Amino acid sequence: MAKPSGTKQRIMQTARELFATKGVQQTSLQEIADRLGITKPALYYHFSSREDLVRSIVTPLLDDGERFLERMEARGDVPPLELIEGFFDFHHRHRRDMLLLLTEMTTLAELGLVDMVLAWRARLTRLVFGDAPTLEQEARAVLAFGGMQDCTMQFPDAPFDELRAATVTAARAALGLN
Repeated sequence: MAKPSGTKQRIMQTARELFATKGVQQTSLQEIADRLGITKPALYYHFSSREDLVRSIVTPLLDDGERFLERMEARGDVPPLELIEGFFDFHHRHRRDMLLLLTEMTTLAELGLVDMVLAWRARLTRLVFGDAPTLEQEARAVLAFGGMQDCTMQFPDAPFDELRAATVTAARAALGLN
């Protein structure tokens, strides 16, 4: 995927800020254009709709997550600790946009993105527990991987190394891997 132009990047950054403050549905494209000092047609040159703008913000996150999972699945013998640490690193890297994902579930469901994120958890569960996990193992995986995601957003000011160590330890405990 090509890196967006300077104007496109500015639009995406301003949209992130307004979406985080007001919510996606309460933020108009006109407000974004006004904040940037551009016309609405100039904004439409880069994004055909609010949904297109939201998708452009979350697509790099989704692409990165998909690449991570594909790498882990291709190996087939990933030690659980490496998988957990890699999953934490992915979420920490994208925590700002992940927060947008979680606060705008309705919008994202309409875009078909929620199903992808939920499918990731099932794939992670299979990587840890194999192709036929028990209900208890599936529940442990939901708690572990969902909790890791939450930790990256809940503690934004925590030092990276401390947060990573605490989160990975808690995820291993939830998965029963201590």
